[in-house]
Amino acid sequence: MDSKRVLLIVGGGIAAYKALELTRLFRKAGVGVRPILTAAGAEFVTPLSLSALAEDKVYRDLFSLTDEAEMGHIELSRSADLIVVAPATADLMAKAANGLAGDLAATTLLATDKPVLMAPAMNVRMWLHPATQRNLKTLAADGVRFVGPDEGAMACGEFGPGRMAEPAAIFAAAMKMLDGGRPLAGRRIIVTAGPTAEPIDPVRVLTNRSSGRQGYAIADALARLGAEVTLVSGPTALDAPSGVRRVSVETAQEMLEAVRAALPAEAAVCVAAVSDWRPDEVFGIKLKKGKDGPPTLRLVENPDILAELSAAGPGRPRLVVGFAAETNDVELHARAKLARKGCDWIIANDVSEPGVMGGSDNAVMIITRDHVERWERAPKDEVAGRIAARIAEALG
Repeated sequence: MDSKRVLLIVGGGIAAYKALELTRLFRKAGVGVRPILTAAGAEFVTPLSLSALAEDKVYRDLFSLTDEAEMGHIELSRSADLIVVAPATADLMAKAANGLAGDLAATTLLATDKPVLMAPAMNVRMWLHPATQRNLKTLAADGVRFVGPDEGAMACGEFGPGRMAEPAAIFAAAMKMLDGGRPLAGRRIIVTAGPTAEPIDPVRVLTNRSSGRQGYAIADALARLGAEVTLVSGPTALDAPSGVRRVSVETAQEMLEAVRAALPAEAAVCVAAVSDWRPDEVFGIKLKKGKDGPPTLRLVENPDILAELSAAGPGRPRLVVGFAAETNDVELHARAKLARKGCDWIIANDVSEPGVMGGSDNAVMIITRDHVERWERAPKDEVAGRIAARIAEALG
């Protein structure tokens, strides 16, 4: 018996195919799915495929004698804990914003007393049109929540905002709204985040520009899905996410010791920008300028936390995820790192892009031994939600 249920309204648009993957993610997490397929949506996905993945009947018509006898549209509108509209077309948004009730989907949205999450999908001009933006504001004021749209290339050949968010991102947003929808409940996960700081003398360190935002966002997203998260963090100005145990460290050696202490864990996500080297000598007093010029620093290699976690053995986490911050040949360097470290995934990004290193957005690619997936640039919280959903799916 599913503890939580989603009523999934599938609108008409090429993005409707993503509703099938979204349905699969819900079912794998133990969430029941009852689909409503609009007439336009049925032009893109079949009732049979949607029903097979949902393991439930697909509802289509407002004036169906059979459906009304078995489950009237009022009961249908209140039969789930959450209504998800994906794709939420301009037409569906307009109908919902103006209280129209000419078909089953619109009537359900008007009659429901449950929270609603919409994933908009439409041509960029339609999304930016004043009418759609007015409807967006109206729906938001009515309490409707939104995920996306993303920015990128579209089936129509144009580029810009309007692409439906990926299924993993919609799933993560829905799970946040479903109180108790926690597919990672009881799973122990380690996340490393932020920079490390390697001391030179009492006032100087070797460090980097990492803000820790992406790692903290991932820790938060995993905790929201129920995971018991230990966040091993280098120096940052960020507050620990709610429900996350933070262990504060400075050096790479301290981070390694904290990670070891947090084991065993089912997954480890190594987001921290760990210094590759440290001075072989830490001076006890502040170094001063002298007539002989600057001091010579001899560097030695720091421990490799990701490689140690990835090494085969009884204590290895089931899933080890590394991050690769690159400035050129991103995929090439990330593939080499995957092979060299022995981890399961590398999540790579180009930190030469403005606003990525230390900023609020990120554009990543997920690389495994036989697959590369590129994600469009998005806020780090959204990227984190998608990564957390992928981790939940991988851990099963």
